[in-house]
Amino acid sequence: MNGKTCCETCGNYVYDEDYGYYVCEMDLDEDEMYRFLSSSVDNCPYFRGEDEYAIVRKQM
Repeated sequence: MNGKTCCETCGNYVYDEDYGYYVCEMDLDEDEMYRFLSSSVDNCPYFRGEDEYAIVRKQM
């Protein structure tokens, strides 16, 4: 699996304490969700690589 298809490495994939599991923060419509769940998408258009140092760079 490359980086753009692996939710675990995406910055939009966050832990939701209310649900008790990880969720995608992107607001997908019904068609996008169907394509995502049916695995017909090779590269997620909303993929955002995690960058632990992004906030530090903004503060400099």
